[in-house]
Amino acid sequence: MQYPIAIEWGDENTAIGIQVPDIPGAVTAGDTFEEAYNAAIEVAHIMLEEIASSGEPVPMPSSSFTHRQNPEFADMGWGMLEIDISPYLGKTEKVNVTLPGFVIQRIDRYVRDHRIKSRSSFLADAALEKLVRA
Repeated sequence: MQYPIAIEWGDENTAIGIQVPDIPGAVTAGDTFEEAYNAAIEVAHIMLEEIASSGEPVPMPSSSFTHRQNPEFADMGWGMLEIDISPYLGKTEKVNVTLPGFVIQRIDRYVRDHRIKSRSSFLADAALEKLVRA
């Protein structure tokens, strides 16, 4: 899933801060953007683990447009953070799905070209993205 991130650009005296508005507590910083970005991935996983272990539903990403309207994030830059949330969604279950061959070929090509873990992972992400928009 892609979560919007708010970026507070630092300067020679201040670190670069990154927040993941949809994941409570996912706030971090680093001396460089790369350090801050990698720390944001790590803190997002830590917070999602805490949320899931407490039995709360995993927060889904919302539109960056929604967050940009929030005065708390005024003057911040924006980006996206790719997070695999499947470990926090509970036990996996096997299902039998019937799809046209053309669709399966396109999915498999997309999975291969984008280095996605598996066809199942792609289908789960696609379903979650659709559900988030609903």
